[in-house]
Amino acid sequence: MVKVSIGVPIYNVEAYLRECLDSIMNQTFKDFEVIMVDDGSTDDSFNICQEYVARDNRFKLIHQENKGLAGARNTCLKYMHGEYITWIDSDDVVDNNYLERLLTVQAETGADIVKCLKKHIRDSNIFLITNYDRIYKTKEKIIEVSKLDLILDAIDSRLAVVEFWGTLIHRELYNGITLSQGVVFEDQGNKFKLYLRSKKNVILLEQLYGYRIREGSIMRMTNKDLSALKDYIYNWDKLLYYIEVANYNIQEVREAYIKELDKLSAEVNLSQEDAKIYREAIDRHKQKISKL
Repeated sequence: MVKVSIGVPIYNVEAYLRECLDSIMNQTFKDFEVIMVDDGSTDDSFNICQEYVARDNRFKLIHQENKGLAGARNTCLKYMHGEYITWIDSDDVVDNNYLERLLTVQAETGADIVKCLKKHIRDSNIFLITNYDRIYKTKEKIIEVSKLDLILDAIDSRLAVVEFWGTLIHRELYNGITLSQGVVFEDQGNKFKLYLRSKKNVILLEQLYGYRIREGSIMRMTNKDLSALKDYIYNWDKLLYYIEVANYNIQEVREAYIKELDKLSAEVNLSQEDAKIYREAIDRHKQKISKL
């Protein structure tokens, strides 16, 4: 069995794809496979992937009609054989020791899930993130975090680790898991399923993952419009449903959910009429949650 399966969902990223795949090929840890799923690209992404398949037999390529990011991840999972799984988005890059560090920390801690931190890439420039100190308030390089805090992170971003990418997860946690498709902010609406199964989770406070900021990429909501609110509520309602089925800290999760809705209501920056509609939608949903 290969040690690590790397999933790379791909859609129309010809400008950045080679840089991403080169960063994977140059890993100091070598026992991995790369499952690339071309999700119906209309640019030259598929041909670029074929170049890497021809160069390195660790790279595998599957083509499918467009199913979205979660659909591409689900296809990746069908072809993965590694003991551990990690994800790298096809417009991002990772440090050469990305796999080595994640695996070393896993071996030292015995964690089911190991998450590293990100840095930003914009126009080929790298920007280290400086506010992690305010989030974690520690000088330790490796910290253990509770399952509850990681689940609540999907609601209030208290740890800023909601994304699938940059995470090493034991393959067994994915058994029987299907990621919900057709959902905006799909990390937020899916990753908590794995936390509910995990026994130990750690964060490596090293910025090993280069997240590219570009026009057209899906980022956390900044403009609080009604459409984005509906996407968030859909994901949070699903999270709450899973929490209730698992009977896991239901009250704490519900309270965090209501608190985040209050925060969104206070921060809304829309026209007076749209803000009224937005806040009324939040108030209706708060009443619904409170009655559950």
